[in-house]
Amino acid sequence: MWGREDDERRRSADATLLFLTTSSFFSSLTARPCSLTIQVAATKGLDVILVDPSAAALDRGAVAVQRSLARAVTRSHLSPAEADAAAARIRRETDIGALADADFVVEATPEDEALKRSIFARLDAVVAAPDAVLASNTSSISITRLGAATARPGSVIGLHFMNPVPVMPLVELVRGIETSDATAARAAALAAALGKTVTRSADRPGFIVNRILMPQINEAFYCLMEGVGSAEDIDRGMVLGCNVPMGPLALADFIGLDTVLAILRVLADGTGDPKYRPCPLLVQYVDAGRLGKKTWKGVFVYARQV
Repeated sequence: MWGREDDERRRSADATLLFLTTSSFFSSLTARPCSLTIQVAATKGLDVILVDPSAAALDRGAVAVQRSLARAVTRSHLSPAEADAAAARIRRETDIGALADADFVVEATPEDEALKRSIFARLDAVVAAPDAVLASNTSSISITRLGAATARPGSVIGLHFMNPVPVMPLVELVRGIETSDATAARAAALAAALGKTVTRSADRPGFIVNRILMPQINEAFYCLMEGVGSAEDIDRGMVLGCNVPMGPLALADFIGLDTVLAILRVLADGTGDPKYRPCPLLVQYVDAGRLGKKTWKGVFVYARQV
């Protein structure tokens, strides 16, 4: 079980931890976005365990997977039998000790470096195999620093899945300064087994995707704050004028405004460049608990799912 301090840090966000063993046994400590990573693994024929100290979080993850599998059947991406088989491969556990025999772990907790470092230290103690890969799904935090929280930094790597995982084909692979070639090869092989394409990034704040994406989202918030345009007009202008599938403000809601803010702070602190300073309006939304789709209200308001 996690300690009380860790539980407080993750209370408002879902946390996810997954592992793959040599016998193709895939496990996860679950959140909604990364519960969908688990779904991808299950549809690829891997047995899955969801591990989380919170039964409620496990239930949310299971609901997210069931809804996503149902959509896949509706869209003819999976047959009903394939969806049922994938669901049957997923098991839920509340004890982190279930990770003891893992040989591939992917941590995907909120973008909180202190929380992640504490989890990596715990994994270092729990996971028995000395050559097990300890990967992070972080979208911005230093892999080198996460590796330094363990006695095996050569086994630590970044494996950043894009959300929604069943749809997005990309995984960012990020090596820390101590990450071994063997660890990088195994991480790339896992991504390929899940049907993903890998792009490799140096261990710099925000990596590639968020180093470029987050300033665009931040500027959209500045435009909204300064009255340059309404939220609808800002997003419409980017969708129709730049041929992107989703406007930056809607995308921020989808990602989670707290996550966007956390990444921008990593960029600002890590680079020292004021161009990454989070927009005050974004900060205010997060302070108000308007975190986007996961709270049904962010820049936009969303209908609650029953």
